[in-house]
Amino acid sequence: MENYFVGWGTLALINAGLAQEKNRSGLNWFFISLLLGPFATFLIVVFAKLPER
Repeated sequence: MENYFVGWGTLALINAGLAQEKNRSGLNWFFISLLLGPFATFLIVVFAKLPER
């Protein structure tokens, strides 16, 4: 059961990095990923990159 939590947390960190690469808030996506897991990864990949500010 412990491996499940470690994997879920690692996925949330990866998603935060992916979100930052697409000019989105890494912290927000970290917390979203803790709730949605792999579905959040799908959303990050599907959403278009935001333009630079």
